[in-house]
Amino acid sequence: MIENFSAPTRRDLLSLIGKVGGGAALYQAMTALGHATESQFTGPPKLTGARPGASVLVLGGGLAGMSAAYELTKAGYKVQVLEFQGRAGGRNYTLHGGDTVTEIGSTQKVGFAPGNYLNPGPWRIPYHHRTVLHYCKQLGVELEPFSQINHNALVHHKNAFGGKPQHFRDMMVDFKGHVSELLGKALNAGALDQQVTAEDKEKLLEAMREWGVLDKNMTYSKSMAVADQRGYERAPGGGVNGAPIPNDPASLSDMLSGKVWQQMGFYAEYVMQTTMFQPKGGMDQIGKAFFKHVGKLVRLNTKVTKVTQDDKGVTATWQDAVTGAVGESKADFMVCTIPATVLNQLDIQLSPEKKAAIRALPYGNSVKIGLEMKRRFWETDYAIYGGHSFTDQAISLISYPSAGFFKEGPAVLLGAYPFGAGAYQLAGMTPEKRIEAALAQGSVFHPAEYRAEFLSGASVAWSRMPWILGCCATWTEESRAAHYQNLVSMENRIVLAGEHCSYYGCWQEGALLSSLDAVTRLHQRALAA
Repeated sequence: MIENFSAPTRRDLLSLIGKVGGGAALYQAMTALGHATESQFTGPPKLTGARPGASVLVLGGGLAGMSAAYELTKAGYKVQVLEFQGRAGGRNYTLHGGDTVTEIGSTQKVGFAPGNYLNPGPWRIPYHHRTVLHYCKQLGVELEPFSQINHNALVHHKNAFGGKPQHFRDMMVDFKGHVSELLGKALNAGALDQQVTAEDKEKLLEAMREWGVLDKNMTYSKSMAVADQRGYERAPGGGVNGAPIPNDPASLSDMLSGKVWQQMGFYAEYVMQTTMFQPKGGMDQIGKAFFKHVGKLVRLNTKVTKVTQDDKGVTATWQDAVTGAVGESKADFMVCTIPATVLNQLDIQLSPEKKAAIRALPYGNSVKIGLEMKRRFWETDYAIYGGHSFTDQAISLISYPSAGFFKEGPAVLLGAYPFGAGAYQLAGMTPEKRIEAALAQGSVFHPAEYRAEFLSGASVAWSRMPWILGCCATWTEESRAAHYQNLVSMENRIVLAGEHCSYYGCWQEGALLSSLDAVTRLHQRALAA
């Protein structure tokens, strides 16, 4: 029995969520409570009236850099973009057959069949990422649905169900059924009478009965009603044996061992909710669309080695990565989108406070492995069309392609996508051993087909990509409070942009939002100069 209980205020609740779940959880909670918006995008910046001859130098040809060049050029600025790689797009990156992956210490040749691809970086666009969707529409990038949640996909835990994968649908239905039964029993026993009114108690009991598919005794057990949600031992048919037979729910103990709430929570995250989209043909279609508009402004294979600024302008010293030639580019202002991992190693004229902010920003790691299979056995043999199967092994998950349903011939599935320890474990392997690990661990889902149908593979370990040395920025609440404003402030002639300069880290939306904010402030500064 709880005495002197008082409900927390909304402010108390948000404070607690922030302490326990961090900034992302706090943002999601604020959105649910009406304190935050889906995206701060309200349309592209209306930049006009650039001074005649005014110029801007952009470092980095990813989405942040190219969108900055795109908007600044429309405003009348003379723009040049310096990009280290031999292609534009940055982490907006797709691997097709014939491409080469160069990591520190290894080179891979991608052998996928024509039309097949792997997105090593971003691969899905949430419905509320309005900036990305705006530019896709404006630049003519055709989108198609991305299959996020698939109830028929699988969940695997080594210490649950004897190590046998279970359908997400079955585990989700069983989990809510058992939880509903427990809550119903607690309500009927009067254990929560101090927290709910008599009227709300009756409504909760009704909700638990319907939501948890409980019987008249408030028990979760085998029934046709349960089978209508979790599936059947014998599916409905026609004729004399058409009657369906319900299957047996798993126990509460199995549910707890399987930790299905982790996957249920994953799909409930704000940025993981449907509807989602992907560009037809690969995520790099967005980068290519930007490049069509600003490509003439981009100098590829250009490694910036030094940046200086004074009251009159900025200068970037660079070396051509192909010829070795050294040169300089000058402009009135600069937008720098170089990732903090690389920027920290650059000789750049910034204040101690801004340099400290750059140093304080570590990047997390991730690995993606694409496995090309001879046929779409996950569709024909398992009736899995898109979505993800999860495992507690190093690979973390496999994801089934959201395009080309029912097609004959080879197709590429995502054979691994870990963060944290699993990512570093796979990144430490040779590309060949990564493929072997992905095949060995992914076979838990499809043991008869995984190796037999395998054709070729390719992988990207972001910590080993020399132009970024990590996947994306991993702010903590403490580091953001101490350094974020110093990082994003405009310092004399230079302003930084990129996903690391946003509250939407690790997403293309953050890169674009930060870029639009940066060019808006730069334009205001230029007009006031």
